[in-house]
Amino acid sequence: MDRETRTFAERHYRDLGGRVPGCDGPAPRSVTFIQEPDAFSYADFVKGFLLPNLPCVFSSAFTEGWGSRRRWVTSAGKPDFEYLLQKYGDAVVPVANCGVREYNSNPKEHMPFRDYISYWKEYIQGGCSSPRGCLYLKDWHLCRDSLVDDLEDIFTLPVYFSSDWLNEFWDVLNVDDYRFVYAGPRGTWSPFHADIFRSFSWSVNICGRKKWLFCPPGQEEALRDCHGNLPYDVTSAELLDTRLYPRIQHSSLPLEVIQEAGEMVFVPSGWHHQVYNLDDTISINHNWVNGCNLANMWHFLQQELQAVQQEIREWKDSMPDWHHHCQVIMKSCTGINFEEFYHFLKVIAEKRLLILRQGLKGDTGDKPGLGLNLQQAAFDVGRLADVLASVIAHIDFQRVDTSAFSPQPEELLQQLEDTMAAAEAL
Repeated sequence: MDRETRTFAERHYRDLGGRVPGCDGPAPRSVTFIQEPDAFSYADFVKGFLLPNLPCVFSSAFTEGWGSRRRWVTSAGKPDFEYLLQKYGDAVVPVANCGVREYNSNPKEHMPFRDYISYWKEYIQGGCSSPRGCLYLKDWHLCRDSLVDDLEDIFTLPVYFSSDWLNEFWDVLNVDDYRFVYAGPRGTWSPFHADIFRSFSWSVNICGRKKWLFCPPGQEEALRDCHGNLPYDVTSAELLDTRLYPRIQHSSLPLEVIQEAGEMVFVPSGWHHQVYNLDDTISINHNWVNGCNLANMWHFLQQELQAVQQEIREWKDSMPDWHHHCQVIMKSCTGINFEEFYHFLKVIAEKRLLILRQGLKGDTGDKPGLGLNLQQAAFDVGRLADVLASVIAHIDFQRVDTSAFSPQPEELLQQLEDTMAAAEAL
């Protein structure tokens, strides 16, 4: 991030006046296609897509050098099953059954990767049909389970997505990540959803094509049924039943995108979407959070806690430590609660504070392994300070036992504000 982009971004958030970033203005009628890597900078991405929270598609030229696009794919553009079996055959992978609905998702099982490839071949030979159903390999943590040298031969993280706090945090904990491989035959699909924690995501087709249906933030409300639930499938004929979907007449058609092999889709924060594999397809996907959607994540967590509190409100007066139990339930349902969110902020903040303090002493070089320069670190500190101040002021965070936190939340906020003030001259 350069100084001009940082100034532009900071002014953008000041103008929001504390409102949660969404999709301001009328919904776009189409999704922008970005053709040439040399003509599209990180500043272009921040100003044109991250800040306004709009989707885009990058051409296959952006991923031309990826090893996976050469090694995982045959000359005919199909998955190279033999290479994949040789390389990953013993891996155990999560597989969803697209033909079975479980709430608004699909049930999963785990199986050896070689068994899934065997199923996939049978599915193709059966004319895209199998008595075992329509199985989709989803959320395979290949990056987590691979060596660094192997990963460098699979893909190169695009600079546009390099400010990735979610995976930075989980890499510090060394227990999980939000980097995934998806793979499946024609006809596999993902039901209507928004990404975890209202994160951004990016998705690259190593081979095959996908059809995306996008719904801008807020427009999904018209798709709720009479019980307040979002649909499982936005293409279902049952949505035409106005008794079941009383607001459907106020809905707009989703934005449709066909993603070709090698192309990269950017999914903004809070955009609900539904995705179909039009061919035998393999994709690499990341979920990520940074300063541009941190407020969205915090807003989402507040909503999740409110939902838990509403669900068990009848026990509030009779259950000891009711507020603590709400946090426990929230973590089991959502994957994170207010306590862990603070630790997430702390881990990200401490790295930025170190970079800025070194920079203020005259060391202005980029820091290896973080992909950060001083301007990016300064922007990040400002966003962290804004959200941490909101966290500290929240009544339910004030009920969290922070006695063992180091530093204390107020102390960390003071460090951020002091460093931010000193960094104004950078």
